[in-house]
Amino acid sequence: MAMGSKPLSVTGHCVLSLLMLKIFWLPGSAGQKPAALADSQLPLQEYGHSIRLDGDIILGGLFPVHSRGERGIPCGELKKEKGIHRLEAMLFAIDLINKDPELLPNVTLGARILDTCSRDTYALEQSLTFVQALIERDGSDVRCANGDPPIFAKPDKVVGVIGASASSVSIMVANILRLFKIPQISYASTAPELSDNTRYDFFSRVVPPDSYQAQAMLDIVTAMSWNYVSTLASEGNYGESGVEAFVQISRESGGVCIAQSLKIPREPRPGEFDKIVLRLMETPNARAVIMFANEDDIRVRPVLQESLAVQQPQERLVRRVLGGELRLQAGDARQETRQPQKCTGLEKVGRDSTYEQEGKVQFVMDAVYAMAHALHHMHRELCTGYPGLCPRMANIDGKELLAHIRAVGFNGSAGTPVTFNENGDAPGRYDIFQYQINNSSTAEYKVIGHWTNQLHLNMEALQWTTGDSSLPASVCSLPCRTGERKKVVKGVPCCWHCERCEGYHFQASEFTCELCPYEKRPDQNHTGCQPIPIIKLEWHSPWALLPVFISILGIIATTFVIVTFVRYNDTPIVRASGREMSYVLLTGIFLCYIITFPMIAAPDVVVCSFRRIFLGLGMCFSNAALLTKTNRIHRIFEQGKKAVTAPRFISPASQLAITFSLISVQLLGVLVWFAADPPHTFVDYGEQRTQDPGNARGVLKCDISDLSLICSLGYSILLMVTCTVYAIKTRGVPETFNEAKPIGFTMYTTCIIWLAFIPIFFGTAQSAERMYIQTATLTVSLSLSASVSLGMLYMPKVYVIILHPEQNVPKRKRSFKAIVTVATMTSKLSQLAAERPNGEAKTELCEGVEASVPPTKTTYVSYTNHAM
Repeated sequence: MAMGSKPLSVTGHCVLSLLMLKIFWLPGSAGQKPAALADSQLPLQEYGHSIRLDGDIILGGLFPVHSRGERGIPCGELKKEKGIHRLEAMLFAIDLINKDPELLPNVTLGARILDTCSRDTYALEQSLTFVQALIERDGSDVRCANGDPPIFAKPDKVVGVIGASASSVSIMVANILRLFKIPQISYASTAPELSDNTRYDFFSRVVPPDSYQAQAMLDIVTAMSWNYVSTLASEGNYGESGVEAFVQISRESGGVCIAQSLKIPREPRPGEFDKIVLRLMETPNARAVIMFANEDDIRVRPVLQESLAVQQPQERLVRRVLGGELRLQAGDARQETRQPQKCTGLEKVGRDSTYEQEGKVQFVMDAVYAMAHALHHMHRELCTGYPGLCPRMANIDGKELLAHIRAVGFNGSAGTPVTFNENGDAPGRYDIFQYQINNSSTAEYKVIGHWTNQLHLNMEALQWTTGDSSLPASVCSLPCRTGERKKVVKGVPCCWHCERCEGYHFQASEFTCELCPYEKRPDQNHTGCQPIPIIKLEWHSPWALLPVFISILGIIATTFVIVTFVRYNDTPIVRASGREMSYVLLTGIFLCYIITFPMIAAPDVVVCSFRRIFLGLGMCFSNAALLTKTNRIHRIFEQGKKAVTAPRFISPASQLAITFSLISVQLLGVLVWFAADPPHTFVDYGEQRTQDPGNARGVLKCDISDLSLICSLGYSILLMVTCTVYAIKTRGVPETFNEAKPIGFTMYTTCIIWLAFIPIFFGTAQSAERMYIQTATLTVSLSLSASVSLGMLYMPKVYVIILHPEQNVPKRKRSFKAIVTVATMTSKLSQLAAERPNGEAKTELCEGVEASVPPTKTTYVSYTNHAM
């Protein structure tokens, strides 16, 4: 026929459309009966909504020449581009093949093309035409009016079918054709369901399945940084399978979540799209909508118009359209009506016309050529050297033809390879279009990239109606800020709440916060951990300046006393105070002052060793010397009550032996401590581990725990308490007797100092300033104890030695018996004073004393000057 020989590349849009209308259907309503073809010898009724071309081999064709009808009518309006263009492409391909001397030489292809009216049930009825030749008709019960047996017109035997367009139609038809082993090649059906080779084993397609399209669309969504989208599908196999494939791979990738999945009914009622758009607006964060829709179920422009009609005043709901279309797709946006114009036959598409070829035309031609190449290979195999059809191809076996179809490989009409995998699917190749406004202020689709197993997208070519070059957002939740973890909403991995990694936690991953190691703290952004700064007590700290100042004054004063005593070593005052014990006591006082410096110095092994040695040694020296003195006085006067003989071990040598015996206990404990746990430093991260990690500090310390400190000072405090007890017992000794009263006052004051030290020191154990407070308290307490001893016991002597040397002269020696008698009488005087009226006891005792003791005034008396 003439219509099959006119190539699309030189035919104008006006001639093509009018020509097809004249050949197919007479002008009139969409459901009107078609006219018969000029060369047809069959009745008119048989060719309703169909075309027949004679040939040696007949190919079937299924095209949506009409849209779906409404209100029970099978067929609706005529589809010019989606129907007529594609049908013409099949006829054009058959004409080219018949003229090709290399492809199927001496074999003519024919066609039997049917209209599916975009409805699967109607297409099923139509496709029965393809299997009529394979059905044996039983005429035994049928007789003509004259009694003769009926004569059945032999229908054309269709060896293969090209089509259909919609997946729902192809699925319905494929179920019939496979029963009769008729191969089928679709040019537009993309439902993933058709890849099931166990159910649709005779189905093939030159377009990739929607599983590829779904992957391509997922790659686009990922490239746009979208993770929260809605889906919209036409009710039926194509739409539902496409959305199902997209949802499946989205779930597997874990990067995209579905806000809503909506369907477009097969027969949408008025206002149906309004409801769909309003439903989409219920999830405003899902601004991207993935659509798998049949061409007759939804058109982009009506959907946009309806969505814009229900948009909110402050925000346009639908402002962006981005879709994946098959490679070389063109003309979807150009459905406007053009006035017919007469062509000369010399025009070329693209040069002399703005005509744009319908997008599936190339695939229709590829499907026809795939069938032709398979027949050619089959002919070359079965009819070698035989011109035309040989007897072996008189009845073509569909299963054998299917094997040749699956094995074809050639370059299609667009120059791209045409191949099939084991499931009959073509490789995935897509061009990606965006609906854009061109320079003439008209909207059209423009290519912005392509997808061939991976995405190639030109981001610079994207345009948005807002004029902003930044990509629109379609996310359920905004990205969490630095240092925040995602708390995912159960069942919706793309929606989350952002939680700050608080305290000492850092952001270990996108979804977790972990605790930093004990010696570290989070950085400022809580994205990692960094070492906690290590501090120590600095010399310039106020907590160090006061103890150091007191210590320096004490050292100067102690040194002055020692120098004075050494300079006036043989004077009566120095000798009367017990020179040997005085130097031991002054040594202890000096050590109490000097310990301040190793306590404040930066800890290391040497400093820690000095702290262990001298921390309790100074107090031990002082308290041991004072205890020996008070014990000596106590023993002397207790002995004097019993006899006039002196007690044992009251000589200076004995006193030194006793004192150093007491001191040796402290030194022995320190040696055991050194042996059991050698001194070392450590960093205490718990002392200043504040709630705010930014203020956390590690404190460099010596390994002296509170228990070790108590043990180190405990022995010295025990000596101090014992000395205080003896001082209380000797409180009745005359004031001029050998420092008894000054020692008592010294011990009372020292006890008060250390009683105040204990609650301050241990009460601040939980304070962030613990290191400073405890160090200052300890050093100041030691210095104050030393200052009390130095001030009460030695400053009066130094005062007399320096300023009143006339009093520093030797006095008359008195016997031990006389001294004890004076002490005893003084004690009795104190007792009787409480029993007699005022003055009586005093008179008696004074008279007794005056009778036995010469009336001589004595200022200083020392037992050290007597031979005992």
